[in-house]
Amino acid sequence: MSNGVFRNVNSKVNFPEIENEIINFWDQNGVFEETLAKTADLEPYVFYDGPPFATGLPHYGHLLAGTLKDIVPRYWTMRGRYVERRFGWDCHGLPVENEMEREFRVSGKRDIEKLGIHLFNEACRSIVLRYTSQWEKVVKRMGRWVDFVNQYRTMDPSYMESIWWVFSEVWKKGLIYQGFRVQPYCPRCATPLSNFEVNEGYRDVPGPSITVTFPIAGNEQTKLLVWTTTPWTLPSNVVCAVSPDITYVKIRDGKDIFILAQDRLSAYYRQESNYEILETMKGRQLEGMRYIPLFDYFSHYDKRFFQIVCADFVSTEDGTGIVHIAPAFGEDDFQVGARMGLPIVCPVDDEGRFTEEVPQSRLRSGRRHNIGHQRSGTSCRPQQHYPQIPVLLQMRQRSYLQGHHNLVYEDRAA
Repeated sequence: MSNGVFRNVNSKVNFPEIENEIINFWDQNGVFEETLAKTADLEPYVFYDGPPFATGLPHYGHLLAGTLKDIVPRYWTMRGRYVERRFGWDCHGLPVENEMEREFRVSGKRDIEKLGIHLFNEACRSIVLRYTSQWEKVVKRMGRWVDFVNQYRTMDPSYMESIWWVFSEVWKKGLIYQGFRVQPYCPRCATPLSNFEVNEGYRDVPGPSITVTFPIAGNEQTKLLVWTTTPWTLPSNVVCAVSPDITYVKIRDGKDIFILAQDRLSAYYRQESNYEILETMKGRQLEGMRYIPLFDYFSHYDKRFFQIVCADFVSTEDGTGIVHIAPAFGEDDFQVGARMGLPIVCPVDDEGRFTEEVPQSRLRSGRRHNIGHQRSGTSCRPQQHYPQIPVLLQMRQRSYLQGHHNLVYEDRAA
């Protein structure tokens, strides 16, 4: 029963109806706008919010993140700060481009260039705001307060000019420089990707897994056993890495003598009678030992190539305990090359094809007898989300902002 202060509560609650009543109250009374007007002269609190793409509908991830993002501006508004909350739209990037590639039935950079970049760009602009009305409805129903009237779009000249202004300011301060760094790269789209774009796209994918042999220089009967799930990087091999503290063994297998980690013997031999241990040693004792590469494309580049080095990331979880290093194709490999100051070897073009530095005829006739073990398996690889295709981890030359935490170094072979 009502006592004049509280209303009777209906036992049949209709939550969508209550939701609409609250939203209508906010809209009719301009409650959000009133909070902005009353705090306009107060100290600003700037809240940066990455805009979503409007080429797709909002999903659970947007709802969760949007709710959290609404809490911070509300809190600082109640603390007496002015918090501008302009909603925005990300109009650039691969989701938009892939949508139009399906529309035009083209695939990749070359097809787009044949079609005409101007035509393709105009087509992309025509769809980037396809679902804005649905977005506005969902954001309002979430109870999130944002300004849709003064929204911004990243394709607007005013927005792009503001980005260029920021870049010019850091350029004037001498904070921009060119260097090399390993980063995700899409050969289909011929473009680098941010780590954020692929961090959630790692998947177990089928592929070859091979163990190759590298004969020791001056003693070719003795060979390093090296395991890799990226055989296409072998032409770019420059050094091999061992762990300084892992125990390695030199074994006799028939007429051959192999070197590998002692803990990995059981992965290659079912019975101990299949081999004879000739010598045991720590990885640091192998450091500096030289070997003969599978391919000699880059043997003239640097006298430090094709030797064994020590690296802390080498383990005995899989493989042979000896890792082949191609600094242009992997973060750990890159760190080894940078630490040693090795020249850059990257014989792969923008579309993931071997360059003329690695002739196909010589590649096919390489040291096939050096392949000791080959099988199919799966390995965890980065995949591009739009569409889901393999991504390379490849060294690229780009402009960087000083202070970046990743190691970047200059091309010493140029």
